[in-house]
Amino acid sequence: MKRSANTASRPARLELPPQNRSLERGVEILRAFRPGADLLGNGELAERTGLSRATVSRLTQTLVGTGLLEHTRRDRAYRLAAPVLSLAHAMRSGSPVLQAVAPLMRKVAEKHRLNVGLAAADRDEMVYLESVRYNRRVSLRNVVAGQRVPIELTSLGRAYLSAIPAARREGLLTQFRERRRSGWRALQREIDEAIACVRERGFCFASWQPEVVALATPIVVGDHPVYALNMSMTTEAAPATIADEFGGPLLRLADQVREAIRSL
Repeated sequence: MKRSANTASRPARLELPPQNRSLERGVEILRAFRPGADLLGNGELAERTGLSRATVSRLTQTLVGTGLLEHTRRDRAYRLAAPVLSLAHAMRSGSPVLQAVAPLMRKVAEKHRLNVGLAAADRDEMVYLESVRYNRRVSLRNVVAGQRVPIELTSLGRAYLSAIPAARREGLLTQFRERRRSGWRALQREIDEAIACVRERGFCFASWQPEVVALATPIVVGDHPVYALNMSMTTEAAPATIADEFGGPLLRLADQVREAIRSL
């Protein structure tokens, strides 16, 4: 397998031994497409996945044949095709967890006029499963289901880190340290403080975007994935002030969400 120079910074592959290498590599091709990367050629896909160009060429042809990729001859590149969106819709509309917790999230968002989100981890990022937006500024109402945010910078991600096994957490911290070497010491301190805050108060808070404060708490229920629930708002108030005001509502909503998931 070809390895590019920046492979070390790429998210780790599946931790368990793959059952089908071709399928795993095909999934890596699909994962390479992110917002802002509508069209990718074989060379770009090889760089993003660490696969050889010959392997990428065979896989893209197969994915075009199955309808999951479209090929544009003019650009000699590929884009995700409509069935990918259909799969995402099937996941959201068919999820009993989202059906159970979305009304609870919407009610709290309307009551307090803030944003409420539920996310799960995918490798070294958090993916929003549901997002109810009540920002006053239209320009900030852009967080939607499916959007990714970095684990290490966000309250969502730090709440998730507080709830996972130590070995998994250390593996992620190693990735973050390699990716953010220059500012890692300060960032690690923030992560440690957030984890301690979750253990002491049940939630953590962060402000990684200007004038946006977010609080988050982990949702751990039985065999379900570890989720993270957050509240966020646009404000000029100090993050600690917002935490004191909305920590209670967040924890009460989290209790309702856990109970809803347990009842499924």
